[in-house]
Amino acid sequence: MPRRIDTYLKDLIPEEKMDFYSVVRDFSDNEIAPMLLAWERDHVLVPDECIAKMGELGLFGLPIAEEYGGQGGDHTDLVLMGLAIGYHSQSVAITPGAAISLGAKPVQLFGTEEQKREHLPDLAAGKRMFVFGLSEPGRGSDAANPEVTAEKKGDRWVINGEKCWSTNARWASHVVVHALSNAGGSHAKRSTCVIVPMDAPGVSYQEMSGKRVWEQSSTGSIIFDGVEVPLDDTLGEEDNGFKVMVNTLNGGRLFIAGLALASLAFALDKTRVYAEERIQFNDKPIGRFQRVQDVVIDMDIALERNLTWLMHLCRLYDEGTLTREQAAKVKVDSSRAASDLLVLAMEVCGGVACLDEFGLIRHHNDLFVTRVGEGSNFALKDLIVRPLREQG
Repeated sequence: MPRRIDTYLKDLIPEEKMDFYSVVRDFSDNEIAPMLLAWERDHVLVPDECIAKMGELGLFGLPIAEEYGGQGGDHTDLVLMGLAIGYHSQSVAITPGAAISLGAKPVQLFGTEEQKREHLPDLAAGKRMFVFGLSEPGRGSDAANPEVTAEKKGDRWVINGEKCWSTNARWASHVVVHALSNAGGSHAKRSTCVIVPMDAPGVSYQEMSGKRVWEQSSTGSIIFDGVEVPLDDTLGEEDNGFKVMVNTLNGGRLFIAGLALASLAFALDKTRVYAEERIQFNDKPIGRFQRVQDVVIDMDIALERNLTWLMHLCRLYDEGTLTREQAAKVKVDSSRAASDLLVLAMEVCGGVACLDEFGLIRHHNDLFVTRVGEGSNFALKDLIVRPLREQG
């Protein structure tokens, strides 16, 4: 089935980027889509073979410079990959997505030359995977105030506490821990990011059970019990972890917006085709009803509008001019529009929309994550409103 989203992308990105997107789209159609239902029914995470194939395709090294073994692309390429794979499964798309935007990206932006040469080649090849340890059992939206601590002991950090909702934890070689290092410091000068090997003494991981969203994605809880790592493994400057976190999440929010639009794109195609094939009432398709047409039209408008917006912000990110408010706005609006419209799409399709093989219920569940991931929409609105309250 042709993707409606492709019609819009052709006018928004250069030909070479469209060629790249098309390669990943075909990979998604041929290698991922046929396997999804079996993975879901067997309750398995993304298989290692699939991760290996994505690595061979170069997806883990998209924005990493060629000198470090990457593809030398940009953030737009990363978001295009999310659109191409997320069309079928956000769970699969977030695996390389988080590995780059939350794992490799902080090293790219803040790593020393030694850290880059040590980690980026293996990260680009998919042989190594970093997790960004941000959320905690007692800290979600208040991420700037971590409960996990990092205390100096000679030439080492001693880390204690727990991180949760850590995407890709099962496959992680290292975790970038955002930890409280200066309790008396100001809001932006009280935390430090530290690279911690997952096999370091005192580190333990457990897959979080009972999750009904992103079911093929690994989501783990990571505990640090007196974990010692050298001060040389500090990522960025000491007590400047807030800056690392903010810059990391900016790009991540664009990726999450892309996942929301990928789900919307799938729902649009599924619904518009079904509406013409579903025959009712005097042997005519339900697509002739104005109420059905309204849902399809609203999905199409939202997709074109937000995709155009997102591609523009990706360019700003690559130029280094994207603001926190801009990234937050597109994430909030894309996730909200996609999830609200998908419910209406399911109403149009009726009972069949509840079946796993139809696909809409998968996107319905996963779209919830886009509303709370990389900062909940409610918390981000508090960020967005600040410039509007300024006087003068």
